[in-house]
Amino acid sequence: MTLSRPSYDRDEIGVGIVHFGVGGFHRAHQAMYIDRLLEMGLAREWGICGVGVMPGDRKMADVMAAQDGLYTLVLENPDGTRDARVIGSIVDYRYAPDDPESVIDLLAQPSTRIISLTITEGGYNIDHLNEGVHVFGLVASALARRRERGVPSPTIVSCDNIEGNGEVARHAFTTYAERLHPGLGEWMSANTKFPNSMVDRITPVTTPDVIAVVKDEFGIDDQWPVVAEPFTSWVLEDDFSDGRPPLEKVGVLMVDDVTPYELMKLRLLNASHQSLCYFAYLAGYRLVHDAAGDPLFAEFLQAYMDDEATPTLMPVPGIDLPDYKRTLIDRFANPGVRDTIVRLCFGSSDRIPKWLLPVIRENLKTDAPVRLSAATVASWARYAEGVDEQGERIDVQDQLADTLVPLAKSQRENPTAFIENTAVFGDLANQSRFVDAYLWALDSLHRDGARATLEALLHKDTP
Repeated sequence: MTLSRPSYDRDEIGVGIVHFGVGGFHRAHQAMYIDRLLEMGLAREWGICGVGVMPGDRKMADVMAAQDGLYTLVLENPDGTRDARVIGSIVDYRYAPDDPESVIDLLAQPSTRIISLTITEGGYNIDHLNEGVHVFGLVASALARRRERGVPSPTIVSCDNIEGNGEVARHAFTTYAERLHPGLGEWMSANTKFPNSMVDRITPVTTPDVIAVVKDEFGIDDQWPVVAEPFTSWVLEDDFSDGRPPLEKVGVLMVDDVTPYELMKLRLLNASHQSLCYFAYLAGYRLVHDAAGDPLFAEFLQAYMDDEATPTLMPVPGIDLPDYKRTLIDRFANPGVRDTIVRLCFGSSDRIPKWLLPVIRENLKTDAPVRLSAATVASWARYAEGVDEQGERIDVQDQLADTLVPLAKSQRENPTAFIENTAVFGDLANQSRFVDAYLWALDSLHRDGARATLEALLHKDTP
């Protein structure tokens, strides 16, 4: 096994990007692209400073300090081989609660020209912010200083899996800034760019097995390596406030409008993950590749993508959609990635409304099929009951679990209880075509189980 390392002098790299939310995905994706540029001798002013704000980020701060920001990225190929590289693009890391002023000062520096984010789908809800240090307060304080000093605004780049992520970020940041510093939101609206982006690389949680592989096969004691699939994609709107690195030279697709690519990814990859995970967990699967390698589940995913998701998409320039869909199932079935079903089930109340419910709503408008999408919602409702088909407890990890689990547990008496939650589902409980398909699937899941329900769906043994 070979391991490549940075050949560039990291001491010569300046910080041009400050990134909030340094987890596995950022380190397998955006930081990897910047590392590629640096290896080419480009973008020396575009090094990354990672910033953590959540209590769980303290461990990352400790690891980054111990390893000088270096870490190992391991790519698991479908044939069982591995490629690995030490990534050197994160040249600084700060844990904001320990010294918020140092983060604000860095964000206010003219050299900081991009602020990027992977703060999860639910991280943009400024109405549920806790007291203390958070990304919105730090950025607002820094941009207030930049405005006072006549320093150009940085670009704020969301890399989260949200439809219109740039617009979501724009609304959250400008609204919060205006609350904190009257007039600042207006200044940001005129000066700060928020390009939309589409990011794509399956990156499972780092396990002790990954740490052991890095040590045994590559001879590196890495406390927090990252494992990912070989496939990677980044589509980014070319709309920046104060310059950008030459990302197109390392495979980033710079476009005028990311919307077609974004919808393709969210409604095919992300929604297919949700279409897979609850049925798979209920059927006894715990690893994604095992479920995706099951012909029944693969056929269900293909049918969802072809019959219900694809008709809601816009034309996607330069993309062979049939090939993309085939590749998706192959990616899910990659045994080297060892992604977990539990990871896909996490935070469903953030994911389903953003990725799957828009497909349902569009198909209801056009009188197109919704059977398979409705069945996925039913599988989530069945999963949220907190007990699998073997009677074993399910640990439902969701920010709305305290609300959703009791609703799910009541649905054997009131079958529409779960979808009557308007905060999640809006008016879908009033849409008879969706409700009929949902109730059929939920009843089948209760009566016959996940596999039999999928078989009936695929053989059209449904109303």
